[in-house]
Amino acid sequence: MGFLKRMFKKDKPAGASIKAGRRPNAQKKEEDIPDCKIGLTGEFDESGLAKRVALAFDETDGLDDVETLWVAQLSSKVVLKGKVPSQAILDQMVSVAKGIDGATAVDTSEVEVG
Repeated sequence: MGFLKRMFKKDKPAGASIKAGRRPNAQKKEEDIPDCKIGLTGEFDESGLAKRVALAFDETDGLDDVETLWVAQLSSKVVLKGKVPSQAILDQMVSVAKGIDGATAVDTSEVEVG
């Protein structure tokens, strides 16, 4: 099913991006919105970082089928919760999450491996 659909009950919208760039039709100026609050299509979104991380997981081979992990955010910190099958997969997820614009840290303290 994928992270975006499972957690946020939405399909990937047209023009969606894991980048925090603003889109031409956005209503606020880019400097008004921190990167962690920019959504999938450049709009202001309180969960923008978590949604872009979920989309990145969906677009990364081998991560889109981990159905026992959830993504949240606390400001610019990505929070992963749940269970992953291996440390290698968790390490890959952390690497992907850290690479998303606006992410300053990744908390895995609530992730069980195995």
